[in-house]
Amino acid sequence: MKRASNILTAAVALAALSACAMPPQGAPADAVTAYDAAVASVGCNLRSEKDYLPIEIQTGMTREQVLEMTTYKLANKQAVKLEDGSVQLKTGACA
Repeated sequence: MKRASNILTAAVALAALSACAMPPQGAPADAVTAYDAAVASVGCNLRSEKDYLPIEIQTGMTREQVLEMTTYKLANKQAVKLEDGSVQLKTGACA
C-alpha cells in the first residue's frame, strides 16, 4: 500500500511539473517555432519593451503569452537568464 502511495505521489508531482513547462494556452499552433524565429530576429536576447513588442507582432501572441513562452523556454533550459535580468534564447538560430 505504501509503495502504491509513493508511486501515485511521484506521478502527481511529475504531472504538476509537466504542466508548468508547457507552451502558453491559447497560443497559435506554431507558437514555439514562431517565438524562436521572432527572438532570433531581435538578436536572441529579450531585454526591454523594444525586444518584446516585435515578438508579439511577429508571433501574434499577447504579451502574457510571450512571457509564458519565455518561462517555458527557461524551464526547459532552452533559454538562460543573464546577469542583467535579460533572457537569452539558446535554440534554433540562437543556438
